[in-house]
Amino acid sequence: MPVIDISLTSLADLKPAGGDTLVILAGENLTLSSATDALVAPLAATLKSAATVAKFKGKTSSAMELLAPAGVGAGRLIVAGATPARKAAAGAPPIDYAALGGQVMGRIAGASSVLIAFDPPDWHGDPAVAAADFVMGLKLRGYAFDKYKTKKKDDDEKPARIKIRVGVLDPTAAKRALKRADAIAEGVSLARELVNEPPNVLFPAEFAHRAKALEKLGVEVEVMDVAAMKKLGMNALLGVGQGSAHDSRCVIMRWNGAKASAKPVAFIGKGVTFDTGGISIKPAGGMEDMKGDMAGAACVVGLMHALAARKAKVNAIGAIGIVENMPGGNAQRPGDIVKSLSGQTIEIINTDAEGRLVLADVLWHVQDKFKPTFMVNLATLTGAILVALGTEYAGLFSNNDALSERLAAAGLATGEKVWRMPMGPAYDKLIDSKFADMKNVGGRHAGSITAAQLLQRFVNDTPWAHLDIAGTGMSSPATDINQSWGSGWGVRLLDRLVADHYEG
Repeated sequence: MPVIDISLTSLADLKPAGGDTLVILAGENLTLSSATDALVAPLAATLKSAATVAKFKGKTSSAMELLAPAGVGAGRLIVAGATPARKAAAGAPPIDYAALGGQVMGRIAGASSVLIAFDPPDWHGDPAVAAADFVMGLKLRGYAFDKYKTKKKDDDEKPARIKIRVGVLDPTAAKRALKRADAIAEGVSLARELVNEPPNVLFPAEFAHRAKALEKLGVEVEVMDVAAMKKLGMNALLGVGQGSAHDSRCVIMRWNGAKASAKPVAFIGKGVTFDTGGISIKPAGGMEDMKGDMAGAACVVGLMHALAARKAKVNAIGAIGIVENMPGGNAQRPGDIVKSLSGQTIEIINTDAEGRLVLADVLWHVQDKFKPTFMVNLATLTGAILVALGTEYAGLFSNNDALSERLAAAGLATGEKVWRMPMGPAYDKLIDSKFADMKNVGGRHAGSITAAQLLQRFVNDTPWAHLDIAGTGMSSPATDINQSWGSGWGVRLLDRLVADHYEG
């Protein structure tokens, strides 16, 4: 992956030279801002002719390209569409500037020096924030996970470094806004990195070690080993990992950005670094994807990085249960009964329904010890949510309407969308057990819902939301800002939730 060097400058300082790629933004019917129009004035007639031939009308996500255009100095000119949506969904921005940045990044492949005139003709929102989001989109689209490739294709054709200068209206204000956007981009990239790592590298102890690195940003990190969890009584979590040669971990991360008296918000992640299904072993086809069964925990680590790096004015707890689910000689069996940290007992019907067992103990520990304002947990929990929602939305299950509405609004604003699913006492009957307080699966029907019903038994009266990200956290379709197998989904969503409602 080439090094991407992005800097901000004034629009007036963009001076294209022969080897540069120049990018400008055009609105509907090739409308340009006055500053951009002046930059490419010698090409006015050529641009109109080219747009007619290319049928380019400035629609967002479209672009046209001119090589060696006369009169502007650049070796290549890219005109990217930036027309606001006429019928944006309620709560969604008319222009997603991060997505626009990703689209532009996808157009400049092979360039080593790029100048971008970021001056859309039809502005929406704060120009400085828009510019920062645009740069974030450039960075997120530029992320690639190729550290294990010893022979990279087309190395001779790709530059080792890409230098991008973005011209903006107010560089000082944009640089201030970019500090926050950079923190979020770093958090997303960290989450992607964790999801993409192979399971022989990222086993529970190594995952915990990487979470521990957040201490450099001022995050307090506590790592609990098997002995510490046994002492607490986290038997549901420990049962999942007992068949593995790699011992389980539980990591508690604390960012204290508000007054000590302020109640924290809490985020909990499922961290199954590899899921064979245990004794109830999965089919071989596609099992390699189960290295991503820790995407929920990866999101929590990435979010805590983002909050700390931008010095969010909030007290936040990040808690992750990290296990490896293996069919070893000491593995948990179908028919086993475990006593969870809460004291409730769970009959194991299927050892491949392991994530809810991990979350049960971590949720109980967090609500009991930290008394948070709310808890949001993330987990690649069920294949059933993929059947219901595909890869466009994460499933949202909650005991609190206000929290659900705020999550939905943050999803529309960031493009990380959630869809609320039903819950209710009738579904509880499906996980009643003959031998214990509950069983860990409820049968073929309503699989995502019964998993959520089980989790709800471990939150007491704390406002809580469960996000089932099986369709969005890994192996989801490429987007304008993500070409990676691991998406880092959830970091932007939850950062937005905190920024909009919980920072004092």
